[in-house]
Amino acid sequence: MMAQYLGLKADFPDTLLLYRMGDFYEVFYDDARKCNALLDITLTQRGQSAGQPVVMAGVPVHALESYLAKLIKLGEAVAIAEQVGEVGAGKGPVERKVVRVVTPGTITDTELLADKQDAVLLAVSGHGRRHGLAWLSLTQGEIGLAECSDLELPAWLARLSPAEVLVNREQQPSGVMKARFPVTNRPSWQFDGALGQRKLC
Repeated sequence: MMAQYLGLKADFPDTLLLYRMGDFYEVFYDDARKCNALLDITLTQRGQSAGQPVVMAGVPVHALESYLAKLIKLGEAVAIAEQVGEVGAGKGPVERKVVRVVTPGTITDTELLADKQDAVLLAVSGHGRRHGLAWLSLTQGEIGLAECSDLELPAWLARLSPAEVLVNREQQPSGVMKARFPVTNRPSWQFDGALGQRKLC
């Protein structure tokens, strides 16, 4: 089972992974410690994996949406792995797949939106002392683009008040990191200007 969990977690290294086990969604290792701190849920240990205790915590399936709302409000991204195979259908653990990923900037469910406000997803790509900005509001169906200097970046961030900011994990703009918005690090190829131009044209 832990091999299955770790395989899924490898695809979502910077995201909390809620792993369905019966009537609970479990989190393990560092995710469990983080959820313990953020949600005040109990940490437990069960058995060992690779000679280390398996640290875990869980939330009941029926309470998922309330815990999701708390995590989103705290700026966390969450991947939800559901049981998609039949129990007892074969050897080994029941097949599970990530079926839903919820991030502060991609939510559309009004129950999860803080104060029923719009959630803006912003990407910031820095080139020297200039920054390209691209933002999206899924609930409003709006897209925006702008370019600004280092000095102008804080004003843009305040104006847009993004629910989530996507940055190149290899070039994190200091103005974004100081602004205290939820930040998601993405691979550098996703900020390749030439690739973006080819896809748009």
